[in-house]
Amino acid sequence: MQSSSELFPVALISAELRGDLSEDVYRLKPGNSPDFSVELALTRLGLASEESRGVPVILLHGSFSNRRFWYSPRGIGLGPYLARAGFDVWIAEMRGHGLSPRNHGYSHNTVADYARYDLPAIAAFVREQSGQTPHWVGHSLGGITLAAALGGHYLGEEEVASAALFGSQISRIYWPLKVPPVEWGSRLLLKGFRHVSGARLKRGPEDEPIGLVRESLRWHRLFGRFGDRQRDWWAGMAEVRTPLLAVSAAGDMQDPTWSCRKLHEQFASAPRAFLELSKKQGFSSDYGHVEMLVSKEAQGEVWPLVEYWLREAQLPPHLQPA
Repeated sequence: MQSSSELFPVALISAELRGDLSEDVYRLKPGNSPDFSVELALTRLGLASEESRGVPVILLHGSFSNRRFWYSPRGIGLGPYLARAGFDVWIAEMRGHGLSPRNHGYSHNTVADYARYDLPAIAAFVREQSGQTPHWVGHSLGGITLAAALGGHYLGEEEVASAALFGSQISRIYWPLKVPPVEWGSRLLLKGFRHVSGARLKRGPEDEPIGLVRESLRWHRLFGRFGDRQRDWWAGMAEVRTPLLAVSAAGDMQDPTWSCRKLHEQFASAPRAFLELSKKQGFSSDYGHVEMLVSKEAQGEVWPLVEYWLREAQLPPHLQPA
């Protein structure tokens, strides 16, 4: 692999013009995890006419998704919006999603792997290419992974200028999993599966490795915790000082507002803000889990808020609590 980096092997696999946008797709081979077959696709968006890039922003998709959550083939999405606003936009795709090939140990992939190995590698490459500390925006599982990386101290202030978590939580309680025989039986049933099909469940275009499901069972079982064997990510989040924005959607039945707020409140030492996308907060509708970032309404109401946060590290005055 011919390298575009001095950190680890990186290949520029495509460089295209998409209307007014430039699209460069890199494939990173960090070699920093036990599975040396891991390769990660990273798409860089910018204006074709720009001679220099702005502040870097890294976008992390959620479960059963890929880069198209942020960037449609027609050049529509939060990614192109931020690129046109002058930001240096980087869209990551997790192991086995989109342009990232499945690694040898794909079925065993976990949030712990993403947070400990993949996000630090992505941060290092973006810092090398841009010379600046990137901002991060994560949706759903992408936000959970970012929270884990912050709470585990795999990412620090040199790698994260600010973090925005959309529809992300780990506090929703699944009572049956608190009964040990139920949790044990669930783990036993999962042994015959390698992945969960997003298409079959009508959750999205991508599959998810069964390792993520087993990991979630550990988090939600009796005496479970948000962390791995080495670190308690939940406790570590209280020490993070990076500016943080948490956003929930009133119509989100998957990740309700109270649970997103609980994650936000755990970052007790960070300059932080919380926002619910709802009619009672002055928005046009009670947004849903996906619609909070991918919808006509989000284009006019939410995307400008993201831009404002990235520039000011706070919400616009009319949305700040009295």
